[in-house]
Amino acid sequence: MPTLVTRTSARDRILDTATALFYADGIRGVGIDRIIAEAGVAKATFYHHFPTKDALVCAYLTGMHDREVAALASVPAGTDPGELVLFIFDALGELACGPGFRGCAFVNAAVEYPDPASAVRAVVADHRRWFARVLRDQLAAAGHPAPETTARMLVTLRDGVVVGAQLDDPALVRATLRESVTALIGPR
Repeated sequence: MPTLVTRTSARDRILDTATALFYADGIRGVGIDRIIAEAGVAKATFYHHFPTKDALVCAYLTGMHDREVAALASVPAGTDPGELVLFIFDALGELACGPGFRGCAFVNAAVEYPDPASAVRAVVADHRRWFARVLRDQLAAAGHPAPETTARMLVTLRDGVVVGAQLDDPALVRATLRESVTALIGPR
């Protein structure tokens, strides 16, 4: 029986290859020539789709953002807003304490692009604003008395978890994360 071959566009192959390599080896640790070779495209094709490495990095981060938006959109309508916040952080705890986790793509990119005026940092900042807004809106919908401040605290908690989750016992990290979120948003 013949197998079906899914053909992807050159742009998709470049982006998929870059996504895997950037996450595994760091953005600065991966050169354009390696991406071109592993994606199986010509140099001209690469530059047709991504005129600069920074443009590729922005596309990579935008793709990561889109995945998070899609994951959040998959939560059933009518989910209690406070429960949704807990769900987000429970999922984060599982991901951050799981195998193959190498930190947050956005935090990692911010470390590698220290100039806050860079296009890459703009994508990172947009994602962080989106995440804080999601949390704030859910907290407000749940009737939390300080949704803006608490959302900022939760973003800071998230930053700590994605940086430090691999350093301690995963079960303890997940439990502490849940306790921390519950303390901030109140019991459900």
